[in-house]
Amino acid sequence: MTKPNAITVLVIEDNPAIQANIADYFALHGAVTDFALQGRQGVALALENYYDVVILDLTLPQLDGLDLCALLRRQANRHIPVLMLTARDSLQNKLDGFAAGADDYLVKPFDLAELWARVQVLAGRRLQQSYQLALGNITLNKHRQQVMCAGQIMPLKPIAFQLLSILLEAAPRPVSRSELCSKIWGDEPTESDALRSHLYQLRKTLQQHGAAVVLETVHGVGFVVKAGAN
Repeated sequence: MTKPNAITVLVIEDNPAIQANIADYFALHGAVTDFALQGRQGVALALENYYDVVILDLTLPQLDGLDLCALLRRQANRHIPVLMLTARDSLQNKLDGFAAGADDYLVKPFDLAELWARVQVLAGRRLQQSYQLALGNITLNKHRQQVMCAGQIMPLKPIAFQLLSILLEAAPRPVSRSELCSKIWGDEPTESDALRSHLYQLRKTLQQHGAAVVLETVHGVGFVVKAGAN
């Protein structure tokens, strides 16, 4: 069973042997790994699902890795860390990769331990946030698992606390339904209306305690928290 806080990785690579090696090694370290053999399939998966890191080959069927990365940067509603994994080893190749939007660049042949170390660093840059988050008149302390509203403790159930934490970390960008579900439940099956119910309860609690924060639904995109009077 996948843990909700496991690192999620999308590997876009058309070499089955490399895919298999990465799958085995990452599984040993508790990561959740999806794979795409073609460029367009990789784009679709990266845009539809939440991944902490994308590992991207450059020579791909249908869509070159450089074009794929640039497309992600234009269309994704968040910054998805991208590690380019390729045999293209010249300085100009690397400069082209970073110009297309890569966060890291590793040349083949490579060591799996180094690849995993780089993935952890990239995932950590997105996952390691301040222990204290604030918006409007509310302050959330992840260390204490506590939310203060206008100086008073605002009691929240665990999932509501997680939802508010994720939304505050992401603000002002909206967070998609799939990203919220992935971060809270991992790959555990949930009832179709479970997220809706928890969001409703969070909205209700914010209103009851006079929080100067609104939780809005952005149709077709996801959910966002904004400062504003109730």
